[in-house]
Amino acid sequence: MSGLEQRIHDAVHGQTQPTVTVLSSLLAVEDELGYIPKDALDFVAAFSKTTVNDVWAVASFYPNFRFDPPCEHIVEVCWGASCHLVGAMGVFESVLEIAGLEDEGDTPDKRLTVRFNTCLGACSQAPVMSLDHHLAGRVNPESAAKNVAHLLEQDGHGE
Repeated sequence: MSGLEQRIHDAVHGQTQPTVTVLSSLLAVEDELGYIPKDALDFVAAFSKTTVNDVWAVASFYPNFRFDPPCEHIVEVCWGASCHLVGAMGVFESVLEIAGLEDEGDTPDKRLTVRFNTCLGACSQAPVMSLDHHLAGRVNPESAAKNVAHLLEQDGHGE
């Protein structure tokens, strides 16, 4: 068993909730790896005694699942109603500019993923962004750009 296969196996078999489902298994794999590789679809199908098509139907239904390895850093800008009404679009545009992207996605060097999130659950601090799963609230375009620049500088590759 390869290292990837072992990690998939351990993630799926390591679930502790009373009911294990295709969805919970996919979430466990993504939590472990940061994405869901094709091998995981096959493994979850066998584990769940279902077909790969059934597993893919669940996986492809949820837009936040990744099927490619993640970038070093993930920045999400909340797009919930509260954030949208108080300036999330300006925040998102600022993040895109510093990332050199025209729309959400991965930078070519695989250092940064930028994407919308339907709700980060911190409406009282709107607009909100997440930097590697750490929330920053009451951001504006300038503070968002600084947050992303700081994130990129942390790993020693910053401008």
